[in-house]
Amino acid sequence: MQKSCDEFAKIFINIETVMSNTSLKIKNITAHLESVAPLSYQESYDNAGLLTGNPETEITSVLITLDCTEEIVDEAISRGCNLIVAHHPIIFSGLKKITGRNYVERTIIKAIKNDIAIYAIHTNIDNVHNGVNKKIADKIGLKNLRILEPKTGLLKKLTTYVPVAHLEKVSAALFDAGAGNIGNYDQCSFYAEGTGTYRGNEKSNPFAGSLGKLHHEKENKLEVIFPSHLQTKITQALLTSHPYEEVAYDIFSLSNENSLIGAGVIGELESSVTPENFLTFLKQKMNLECIRFTQTNRKEIKRVAICGGSGSFLIKSALNQNADAFVTADVKYHDFFDAEKTLMIADIGHYESEIFTKELLRDIILEKFHTFAVLLTELNTNPIKYF
Repeated sequence: MQKSCDEFAKIFINIETVMSNTSLKIKNITAHLESVAPLSYQESYDNAGLLTGNPETEITSVLITLDCTEEIVDEAISRGCNLIVAHHPIIFSGLKKITGRNYVERTIIKAIKNDIAIYAIHTNIDNVHNGVNKKIADKIGLKNLRILEPKTGLLKKLTTYVPVAHLEKVSAALFDAGAGNIGNYDQCSFYAEGTGTYRGNEKSNPFAGSLGKLHHEKENKLEVIFPSHLQTKITQALLTSHPYEEVAYDIFSLSNENSLIGAGVIGELESSVTPENFLTFLKQKMNLECIRFTQTNRKEIKRVAICGGSGSFLIKSALNQNADAFVTADVKYHDFFDAEKTLMIADIGHYESEIFTKELLRDIILEKFHTFAVLLTELNTNPIKYF
């Protein structure tokens, strides 16, 4: 029987999908994840990145989970996945022995035996403005989001000198490489016209002027800021686009806060609600069994701070920014007193606060690799049960 055009189209799409998938390597997925959440954004105690596996290995499919356990590796095997992307690193500190004496070692042994790579994306995805905390904020409908505690020391400034006629070309190359982003603005720069001088020796090949003679060139002093982790890319873009044989430039480390990188977020509900109604609303939106919370003297909840996972360290920041409520997890008994009854602390549980991270990671991968198989774990890895 003759096949219809639709059937042939479906066959073609399936073949194209298979070919596309088999050409993907682990390093392609991890590079994309790190373009969204660079490893340099992780906390000093963390261990994000590729934990097991060869980055050159071709991927069959990806399994996404919050935690990597022996059961998760078994699931990856049964579902044909050879890359596990986990939010929490299975290895936090160095392993001196791998003998299978605990679940960490047994998980690593099983993964290696079955050629399954494990990749962790933890506090680096927590600390980006469109990461874990924004996902929670979206779930409960917060608006006007900003980072609760922005980080410093993550920005640098490039200063260089460009012939006037080449300013646009060099600027565009730097912008394309990731420079010039400040908050909600891009292509930010400063330039001022002046005069540069140089004299080339007999081995030089000057852009303008004659060998051995002092040359004066109308130039623009160009300044742009960029994230520290992009320095190599920014420098390469400058040297490639600049017309000079020898390019003069300076790079300075800045102490400025990075408004897009840091711990927690704070925003506002669409409308104010009573504390009781906020707890009911939170329970519904986050699919919670229970909430540990503090009493508050506030009559209404409008401004809400969020930190997925362990967020006690941000209680003071939430208070300083006049938050009405702080949604987080793993709050210790004495930390609840710090709320001073002016802040409702809502401890919703570590696993529960980060459960939607799986959706976030799936969407990040599928945003670039549209036809690739990205599966969410079917297992609940929460070690805490409620009675």
